[in-house]
Amino acid sequence: MPSESPLVTTTLGPVRGERRADGSCRFLGIPYAAPPVGDLRFAAPVPPRPWTEPLDATAYGPTAQRRPFAEVTTIPEPSVPGAGVLNLNVFTPGPDPEAGRPVLVWIHGGGYVAGSAASPWYDGAAFNRDGVVLVSLGYRLGIEGFLHLRDAPDNRGVRDWIAALAWVRDNIARFGGDPAKVTVAGQSAGGGAVQTLLAVPSARGLFRGALSVSGAVMRPDGPDVARAVSRLFTARTGLPATAAALRDLGDDELLGLQERLGAPGPDREGLPPLLSLGPFADGELIPAPVLDALTTGDAGADVPLMLGFTAHEFDMAPAPGPDGPPLPVLLGGLGLAGNRMAAFTEAYADTAPAGLFGKALTDVTFRAPSLAVADARAERGRPTWLYQFEWNSPVGGRAFHCLDLPFAFDLLGAEGVAAAAGTTLPQALADAVHRAWVAFVTEQDPGADWPAYTAATRTTKLWNMPPGTADDPLRAVREIWL
Repeated sequence: MPSESPLVTTTLGPVRGERRADGSCRFLGIPYAAPPVGDLRFAAPVPPRPWTEPLDATAYGPTAQRRPFAEVTTIPEPSVPGAGVLNLNVFTPGPDPEAGRPVLVWIHGGGYVAGSAASPWYDGAAFNRDGVVLVSLGYRLGIEGFLHLRDAPDNRGVRDWIAALAWVRDNIARFGGDPAKVTVAGQSAGGGAVQTLLAVPSARGLFRGALSVSGAVMRPDGPDVARAVSRLFTARTGLPATAAALRDLGDDELLGLQERLGAPGPDREGLPPLLSLGPFADGELIPAPVLDALTTGDAGADVPLMLGFTAHEFDMAPAPGPDGPPLPVLLGGLGLAGNRMAAFTEAYADTAPAGLFGKALTDVTFRAPSLAVADARAERGRPTWLYQFEWNSPVGGRAFHCLDLPFAFDLLGAEGVAAAAGTTLPQALADAVHRAWVAFVTEQDPGADWPAYTAATRTTKLWNMPPGTADDPLRAVREIWL
């Protein structure tokens, strides 16, 4: 190990990272909790054993993802084998304990069943350049993280997020960050994680700001739904939904069971159409359904929130095939009927029938829930900023799910970006989006050119070329869904 490699002593032991060509440093695969194996597989996270010799933190640690959604995903998401999946990565301008820099804690997406903190799209180099420490974390996924088990604590993945944030509180100053200046952020399931953490009382005080990118949460959400998912698991697999029955299964065995649980079928009636494995209101860790807590309760009242979505998130979702349910049935399952259906078809009159399901899925999963949160917070005068990312990729011609991330991280040259967005991406847009993120993390305000979202104006940032704002550009979405 080169002598110039940075060494930081954490509360658990020393870690040796890597100094990069630009002078910044990264420390990868630092354990924040013990490997969830054996009796700990379905337990709440516990601290790892301390160590005395420097831990090599120059390579990404194991990931809970054992295989991604598909062979090729929009975001490159490496799967790293190993048991110690509860680890995190720290990217810092320099490990100066006196620096007191703002901190961005990033939670990856993947529908709560996939995703990886080791993605090159989550590299913190640009944030380090602009004076921000970035932490990305891994957490338990799918059955291990979120299936309700009679003999195990609920919401184990949420408990992992909290444990990682507690590690940040206790250690980030040693890496040059300020534990009082933490913003928690994430995309898709990670954006849902941010909204969930706002609704978790035990997470209060672990972050001062929140940034939800295309946030998605389970709906309906509650213990009855979670128990119904567990009953479906048993009905489909023949195994009891208990830690005792599942703790010794291999990864491939458990993933096979998870696929059987997630398959379509008439026995899923009444269950969430998406995200049936994810955070849910258990009445204890998460006292109330997340969207209820954010729209009618006091959750996150004192936390500035920046949230938004892309214009065409899931618009490319395929229409039902000849053997699938008729389109009206699918749309009805998403809540469209009567006057709502009429308003929806009028608003999307220029969309071919085959594209209506994707439009509805985009609205019901991302745009309408985030808009409801923004409206509710604005009515109560809570600091909120709403955006829609509208720049269309020349690959597919839409502003689809995940497209905004290389702009926010200012990583237009990262692996996989050209395949998703072409080779002529507007750097000026990346500059603007990234600058707003840095300002929000640093000052808890994205800047003078982006007014807060208020009940009077509903001013929304529109990320396109050139960037701009508009008052209430999502009125049609509100009138259809809210």
